[in-house]
Amino acid sequence: MAKQKLHSGEILLLLAIAQFMVVLDSTIVNVALPSIGKALLFSAENLQWVVTAYTLTLGGFLLFGGRAADLFGRRKVFMLGVAGFTIASFLNGISQSEGMIIAFRALQGLSAAFMSPAALSIILSTFKEGKERNRALGVWGGVAAGGAAAGLLLGGILTEWLSWRWNFFVNVPVGIALLYFTPRIIPESKINLKHMHLDLQGALLVTSGLMLLVYGLVKAPHYGWGDPHTLGFISASIVLLTAFVINEARSKQPLMPLHIFKNRNLRSANIVQFTITASMFSMFFFLSLYIQTVLN
Repeated sequence: MAKQKLHSGEILLLLAIAQFMVVLDSTIVNVALPSIGKALLFSAENLQWVVTAYTLTLGGFLLFGGRAADLFGRRKVFMLGVAGFTIASFLNGISQSEGMIIAFRALQGLSAAFMSPAALSIILSTFKEGKERNRALGVWGGVAAGGAAAGLLLGGILTEWLSWRWNFFVNVPVGIALLYFTPRIIPESKINLKHMHLDLQGALLVTSGLMLLVYGLVKAPHYGWGDPHTLGFISASIVLLTAFVINEARSKQPLMPLHIFKNRNLRSANIVQFTITASMFSMFFFLSLYIQTVLN
C-alpha cells in the first residue's frame, strides 16, 4: 500500500509539473514583451500575438486533445504534447522575426492542448473517487493558479538577468526530464470507445473563428471600425463560429455537446471565469508594457 501511494505521488508530481509549464507559459512572456518587441522589430498591434497565439490554440484544441487522449492512449498523447511543447519552446527561443515567434507560439499552444487534458485524465484514472481524488485535484488546481503568478515573477527575473529568450529555453530541460520519467512512472491507459471520431472539423472551426475575430478587433483601430477589412474579418469569424455551433449540434460525437449548457451552474461558472480571465490577462499585458515603456 505504501509503495502504491508513493507511485501515485510520483505520478501526481510529474503531471503537476507539466500543468505548471502549461499555465506558466501563458504569463511568463508578459514582462518580456518590450524586450521581444525591440529585438524582433514588432509592430505595436502585433506584439499581443506573442500571448494570443498561444492561448487561442491552447483553448481551441483543448477538447480535441482530451478526446485524442481517450482514443489513442493518455500516456502516448501526453508524451506527444510534451515533445511538441519542448521543441516549440526551443524554436521560440531562437526565433529571429515576429512571424517565427508567433508561429512557434501557436505550435506551443497546440502542444499544450494535448498535454493538459491528457494529464488530467491520467489523474482521474489514477486516484480513486472521493477524498483521494479530491486531494489530487486540489493540488492540480493549486499548481495551475501558482503557475500564472510565478510566470510573471520568473519572466522578469529571466529577462533581467539572462535574456528574453530564456523565457522559452527554461522549458527545454523540464520537458526532457518529463519525457524521460513519464514512461518509467505512468502506465498506458485509454477508454475503449465504440467510435474513433475526433471532430477535427469542430476544433478547426472554433479556433480559426476565434483567431479571425481577434485579428479583426486588433486591426480595427488601424483600418477603422467601418472599414471593409475590419467588417470582413469579423463577419468571417461569425460565419465560422456559427458553423462550429451547427457542426456540434449535428455531430454524433461532438467536441462540445451543446446540451451541457442547460446546466445553470455550468453557465454561471463559465460567465464568471470568462470575465475574470479576460480582465486578468488584459491587465498582465497592458501593465507590463505601461510600466516598462511609459514609466521606464
